[in-house]
Amino acid sequence: MSQPAQTTAGPNVRVVLSGLMIAMLLAMLDNMIVSTALPRIVFEFGGANHFTWVVTAYVLGTTVSTPIWGKLGDLYGRKAVFLTSVVVFLVGSALCGMAGSGVFGGADTGMTELIVFRAVQGLGAGGLMVGVMAIIGDLVPPRERGRYQGMIAGVMAIAMVAGPLVGGFITDHLSWRWAFYVNLPLGGVALLVLATTMHLPKYRTEHKIDWLGAALLSVGITAIVLVTTWGGNEYRWASPQIVGLAALALVALVVFAFVERRVPEPILPLSLFANRNFALISVIGFLLGFAMFGAMNFLPLYQQTVQGASATNSGLLLLPLMFGMLVVSLAVGRTITKTGRYRVFPIVGGVAMIAGMGLLSRLDVDTGKVESSLYMIVLGVGMGFLMQTSMLIAQNSVEQKDLGAASGAATFFRSIGGSFGVSLFGAIFAHRLADSAAGPAFADGGGGGGLDLETLKQLTGPARDAVLGGLSDAISHVFGWAVLFTVAVPVLAWFIKEVPLRATNQARPVDGTPQDEAEAALGKAPV
Repeated sequence: MSQPAQTTAGPNVRVVLSGLMIAMLLAMLDNMIVSTALPRIVFEFGGANHFTWVVTAYVLGTTVSTPIWGKLGDLYGRKAVFLTSVVVFLVGSALCGMAGSGVFGGADTGMTELIVFRAVQGLGAGGLMVGVMAIIGDLVPPRERGRYQGMIAGVMAIAMVAGPLVGGFITDHLSWRWAFYVNLPLGGVALLVLATTMHLPKYRTEHKIDWLGAALLSVGITAIVLVTTWGGNEYRWASPQIVGLAALALVALVVFAFVERRVPEPILPLSLFANRNFALISVIGFLLGFAMFGAMNFLPLYQQTVQGASATNSGLLLLPLMFGMLVVSLAVGRTITKTGRYRVFPIVGGVAMIAGMGLLSRLDVDTGKVESSLYMIVLGVGMGFLMQTSMLIAQNSVEQKDLGAASGAATFFRSIGGSFGVSLFGAIFAHRLADSAAGPAFADGGGGGGLDLETLKQLTGPARDAVLGGLSDAISHVFGWAVLFTVAVPVLAWFIKEVPLRATNQARPVDGTPQDEAEAALGKAPV
């Protein structure tokens, strides 16, 4: 049988991976650039009461479509499905850039157009991340996959740091429309590279799409995302709207589970969760998204308010976090490739995340930038142990034919966890801030009239101390709560079974050739 290196050592694989990394960068970079441009967009279009929908529509499109793109890749081949998702994303980006320009309507419909087009863009984005993960799973056996973790972590680091910088430059020196148009040349390069160099093995499968399951899952996910987005913000948690959406989500998902047990080709095979490792890593992914994405949203807020950093510089202040994640992810990836052992890393990563969240819960008005940077390094170390290792375990737990569905499910649970985390920690932050001495300054109808950054910079003396003290206390309180959820990560990881990583991608090609010949062909082809 051919050696694993035959499928990964060729320079053509690295060319394909470069195209995949560009596509992955598109998905990660977009939200960070657009969030910087949003205030300018709201100023031009008005409709400030609807601007949150610009973000919500994208999140909805992404979350709903992620598991569906994954399954379609299993059914129809990952290359065609992935390239389609890139095209949908680019079309959505172009349409967003033209919103309110008069092409589709007047300026008065600009915000509505942007919301609709962001949903289209999100539908495409849902296929980018899961497609990258699944294609890497096709190209690289699990045993060899660890060496590419550093590339993925590097792209994440670039996106988190470059996003605010690029967004700030575009907003200050170009039209906000370039926050969307910038995707077009990058996406064009990715399409060209992947269309001409990527040749994946094809596997026999039945082409039966579970449309009813896809519809029920979409309804359930949409209701969940709206509950986490609107709850405590647009509507009270006990309001008829939120309770009704929660009930709709419950009913849709229960019926979805019933349908999935009876269709020949389920959109999300529930049998995957019978695998202990897959079930555990799915819950860990949910908790990871919950604690990490929920709490990390408050780091830029702390840096821009309490530490006085600009929006652009706050991206640079996240470098210690990215440094810790990147270095550890590289080391972990190489170690997994060399030894084939991985069980210890989620456990160590969970412990490091607990330590990082615990240290960040100590943030106050007197915490210096060096001290907070050290805290972020610890959190980044924990993320480095967990982020890509969790995907590796999920993919190694399933057969090759279910790789797309497994990748989609892993990405989905992390995203849903992030949605819940942002909502819950936002409520915790708002409640703590309202009870502090700074509460009246931030109340909508209070004496502060809703304090903003510019007004905050003008405060002096006791008033400034009270506001900054209230903010730092509320933010540190959020990280304290994050510790409670993160504790479950190493506990669950302890029960993961160390299943040997496959040295080959075990699946039977369409033409029935032996697996070793298929692998050799993959290694020799211009992948």
